[in-house]
Order: sequence, then structure tokens, then C-alpha cells
Amino acid sequence: MTILTGRNSEKPDPQALALAALGWVLADDDRAARLLSLTGLDADALRAGLGDPAVLGAVLAFLTGHEPDLVACAQDLGVAPQVLAQAAEALA
Repeated sequence: MTILTGRNSEKPDPQALALAALGWVLADDDRAARLLSLTGLDADALRAGLGDPAVLGAVLAFLTGHEPDLVACAQDLGVAPQVLAQAAEALA
């Protein structure tokens, strides 16, 4: 998967990266249920917050809180786990 980069940098755009990570999370029912449970979001709030940096940051924070998911997601997205962590910080 290719992640969109920001206009003036080689680093992936944090929001685009978070949306891609969200897609990865939602591809597994158990992981999706855990996301909703741990973040306190429901499906409607998640849909409504797709453009909200706080919601997208919560998705990435969810991943950074569980290293096996962080590493697996990063691998699937073709980025280093640190890139996901940096994007989470940028959206916080």
C-alpha cells in the first residue's frame, strides 16, 4: 500500500496514514471491536470523525498501545512503526 505524502516532505501525511491505519484496524472484527471499546467511540462517532485529527490520533494511539498490532499495521502499510508513532504525536 502506498501512503500519501505531505506536500513539502517525504514523510507520510499523518491524516492519510491514520486513515490507512483505520482501514487496517477495521479489517479485523475483533480488533475493530477492541478499538471501539478502548477509545470509547462508537461507529457513528468514528464515521463522523474521519476528518478530525483527534479521532484519527486516537486510532493511531490505539495502535501504539499494542506493539503487535503496531508492527503488523506498519508492515502492511509499508512504513516503520516509528512513522505511525510520529503521526500519532502529530495528530495529538
